[in-house]
Amino acid sequence: MILGKVIGTIWATRKYETLNSYKMQLVQPLNSQQQKIGEPIIAVDTIGAGPGELIFYATSSEAVIAMEVDMAPVDASIVGIVDSIYSEIN
Repeated sequence: MILGKVIGTIWATRKYETLNSYKMQLVQPLNSQQQKIGEPIIAVDTIGAGPGELIFYATSSEAVIAMEVDMAPVDASIVGIVDSIYSEIN
């Protein structure tokens, strides 16, 4: 799982049928110090996250596991909202 921040919502007038009940979010990947790493990605929201929230997401074939469908064309899905981070690394 990867740490990220929801930075926007994607609106689509047409989606693959199995994605119709899911919201798509624009997510900025972050490192453990909450600094941006890489380019933003689109992730299917399986838990109701919103813009500005710190989240973690799954990628690859594991992204579909959090969904209520067997197969969907998904590369990333939001699977948790982060309440707090504790790290001893400075």
